[in-house]
Amino acid sequence: MMTFPADFESYVRRLLGGGNDTLFLHAMEEEPPVSLRLNPFKVSTDAVGLPDFDARVPWCSEGVYLRTRPPFTFDPLLHAGCYYVQEASSMFLHRILRQYVTSPVTMLDLCAAPGGKSTVARAALPAGSLLFCNEPVRSRAAVLTENLMKYGHPDVVVSCNSPVDYHRSGLLFDVILADVPCSGEGMFRKDESTMAEWSVQNVTACSRRQRDIVSETWHCLRGGGLFIYSTCTFNTMENEENVAWIVRELGAEVLPVDVEPEWGITGSLLSGYAAPVYRFLPGKTRGEGLFVAVLRKPDEGELPTHRSSMKGKTVSRGNSARDAIALSWLKDGEAFVMHRKDDKLVAVPRAWAETYHAAESSLRIIHAGITLGTQKGKDLIPAPSLALSVSLSQSAFPRVSLTYGQAMSYLRRETVTLSTDTPRGFVLLTFNGIPIGWAKHLGNRTNNLYPQEWRVKSSHIPQHYHPIITI
Repeated sequence: MMTFPADFESYVRRLLGGGNDTLFLHAMEEEPPVSLRLNPFKVSTDAVGLPDFDARVPWCSEGVYLRTRPPFTFDPLLHAGCYYVQEASSMFLHRILRQYVTSPVTMLDLCAAPGGKSTVARAALPAGSLLFCNEPVRSRAAVLTENLMKYGHPDVVVSCNSPVDYHRSGLLFDVILADVPCSGEGMFRKDESTMAEWSVQNVTACSRRQRDIVSETWHCLRGGGLFIYSTCTFNTMENEENVAWIVRELGAEVLPVDVEPEWGITGSLLSGYAAPVYRFLPGKTRGEGLFVAVLRKPDEGELPTHRSSMKGKTVSRGNSARDAIALSWLKDGEAFVMHRKDDKLVAVPRAWAETYHAAESSLRIIHAGITLGTQKGKDLIPAPSLALSVSLSQSAFPRVSLTYGQAMSYLRRETVTLSTDTPRGFVLLTFNGIPIGWAKHLGNRTNNLYPQEWRVKSSHIPQHYHPIITI
């Protein structure tokens, strides 16, 4: 039986009351629902089979609930980016963006790791939008980069910066998501260790830090732009009281989101505060704890996006023979421009190349567009980002279809034996028709090029494949 901090349980009973407190505390001891979200850029959501399907997530067209929790780690299609394992409440961002964003925008996901909400946003945003995904902590930024590369959409920039850095950059965004660090009450049933860090003092400290983050980031939002504030906690200090502060101090307008009563989403729990806010409570909604408010910045005019960093810069257009070959690896190479970063060759969509270079001058950019390959001697070794990109021209390389056992050996970064008639050189490895990575076939042996830091570490691999999705 879960033992909650006494102050937390007392607060919840005062906050909810009327029997809802007992319902909530009981639900917190149950197993959380299992859900995933399909990647519409890699699989057709209408054509995918789901052997363990239970129900659709009503606020996200790509989200589904499963009846049981399968061993996701052992599914090559997860590592190929065909779907993302995500709790359903977080998918509510899809509903918000589809309601309020109807034309291309530039969006910033400020505290983005591990990448769940970033991939929700990338699927929900109109074509032609550019998404910046930021994570201040370097180790978490690496995980964010991996997940965005696997998702495969080229109109993405990943950075590792503080909100202050973004303020100083001069870049402006039409939409900002601030899923701010919080006291984590909504994570208690997924990770009981988070309860040991909870205290009333920590709640107060989190609330102050959240206001600081919002204050810095508010300057990066265009007039009339959307600011989406969210936490994974329940108390009103980090939620309604902060939203009221944003309205009072920054002049924001709180916007309503279209929801259905049967979804069980709870509104404001702060006495006397009736603004449209959305709280997901275990026991009432089928998902984890989440609080969301959508705010609009007053349209008072703004400075143009910072461009001074572009002076003297040139953008490579892929003029060299090697660059031209690399661009031929893409479905529409003319839509990209080339950029060399250290020993890596990066393809940035031409439509936002200037924005990328302006950002690069003041931010720590760790991934953008598609990393095509790494220069090693005379060879340009194709990068994992290219294999997993939806912009890859799969006809540019020999393809080799792997069995389940071969695919899992590859993902564990073990030796994979390919047929003797496999062409020599770089080959694209696929599973069920979906690319999972590269190998270099040398005739008598094959070099596994899967990233060491991504490898599946489990020593136990099922003998048979039990598909979680079927294509």
